[in-house]
Amino acid sequence: MVATALTIAGSDSGGGAGIQADLKTLSALGVYGASVITAVTAQNTCAVTDVHPIPNATVAAQIAAVLGDIRVDAIKIGMLGDASLIETVAQALSEYEGPIVLDPVMVAKSGARLLPDAARAALIAHLLPRADLLTPNLPEAAALLDCDAAQNDTEMQDQGARLRHMGAKAVLMKGGHAQGATCTDWLIAEEVIRLDAPRIATCNTHGTGCTLSSAIAAGLAQRQTLPDAVKRAHGWLHHAILAADTLEIGQGHGPVHHFHEVWK
Repeated sequence: MVATALTIAGSDSGGGAGIQADLKTLSALGVYGASVITAVTAQNTCAVTDVHPIPNATVAAQIAAVLGDIRVDAIKIGMLGDASLIETVAQALSEYEGPIVLDPVMVAKSGARLLPDAARAALIAHLLPRADLLTPNLPEAAALLDCDAAQNDTEMQDQGARLRHMGAKAVLMKGGHAQGATCTDWLIAEEVIRLDAPRIATCNTHGTGCTLSSAIAAGLAQRQTLPDAVKRAHGWLHHAILAADTLEIGQGHGPVHHFHEVWK
């Protein structure tokens, strides 16, 4: 019986992030993917030019339709636009008992915050306690904690521990926004695990956060332990970034190569 996972996120018309990246990731890793779309975006590798939120009732109906029919072994949550939608999703998942990976899409590459304060508070109150794993990058962790972004390994571990204390069962602090030849992530859980990878010189990193959280959800759906799911996803994403330049998609920040193990 194939493992299944549900992604709750926005749609990326360029195909590199959001729902599209999530479903590609799940498929590449051997997991059947279902989806709930929270927003439709007009975007490509260069820019986001329009965002159309899906009505809350329709988001809730999508969740009910999937959970009412399909066995869902894990859920990944991505883009949620405001406090009311966050509360809607939390309520719709109130009886779901499987693992949830929460990717807090909060800060744009420009540094601008994408969620208003009310939405940040709703995320902390309603979804953080439901998260088996929270996967913030450094600006997102800082936004959740209302502090400056971590500057070193000690601060990354400290902020991960603080987020865990706020309700998440485990936190993966992602070091992609840091500097240096090595990119370091920290898994803060029952044990603290350091994950290192050589930093890759490429502009084709669109969708890395979506892809990583979905890859971890795939592992959890396949009954891997959290450390094993994170380690596999970390290594798999590294190779997807290594192969990204071979795709030659778009004129801006292109996607990672989700099918680097399949396309030859």
